[in-house]
Amino acid sequence: MERQLDRSWPGAVWLDADVDTVEEQLALDEALLEEAHEGLTTTAVVRTWMAREPVVVVGSSSCLDAEVDLAACRAAGVRIVRRPSGGLTVLLGPGCLMWSVVEPCPDGAPPIDALHARMLDPLCAALSRVAAVPGGVTRRGSSDLVVRAADGDRKVSGNALRVRRHGVLYHGTLLDDFDLDLVGRVLRHPPREPDYRGQRPHGAFLANLRLGVAALEAAVRAAFAPACNRTAWPRERVARLVAERYAAPAWTARL
Repeated sequence: MERQLDRSWPGAVWLDADVDTVEEQLALDEALLEEAHEGLTTTAVVRTWMAREPVVVVGSSSCLDAEVDLAACRAAGVRIVRRPSGGLTVLLGPGCLMWSVVEPCPDGAPPIDALHARMLDPLCAALSRVAAVPGGVTRRGSSDLVVRAADGDRKVSGNALRVRRHGVLYHGTLLDDFDLDLVGRVLRHPPREPDYRGQRPHGAFLANLRLGVAALEAAVRAAFAPACNRTAWPRERVARLVAERYAAPAWTARL
């Protein structure tokens, strides 16, 4: 039977990992999920990171040609990688803070709707306390965070998850000072969209929070209240996953 998680985060750990590439960052998320699933960790691990250059990251089941303008990526020198979680393709880079939570679920993972609420509700509350926008930051669609605008709600965060029997990976974006024009150049209009998007192109649908990285990271910390910091990370697992998947062209181009 699936288990409903409570809303507290006792003993959560904040991870500061000296990881360089986007491929290693994605592998680290999956390595932490492996550890949680195998029962090697007993508390949630929370972290943030930012890509040093623009990189397209497609969902685990995304079709490259349907979601990515491959010619535009080549022209702009934007690499393409594939992540372990579902959802649609995103563009990362400077000005887009990534956040991740990996949580052990020894009694089994809860329903997806409960996971979205558990992860996103505290983050919305924390962001709303620092975002000077009417109505604060709210949830729309299945897992978007938005701010109110005259032309409709604009997306400031997209999120995805991967669920294993005894562990959950939940991660996503926080747009702060990002090149939104580049998104429209390298990504196609998504093959599916939430109703509130209303067919708007990327440039009219996305928005930057403009809070600064320090404020965003503080909001993530406030949302999940880590009790301590950690610097150790599973280097051997990450190296294996990079070699097997994230640096392997066949993994990225498989769909």
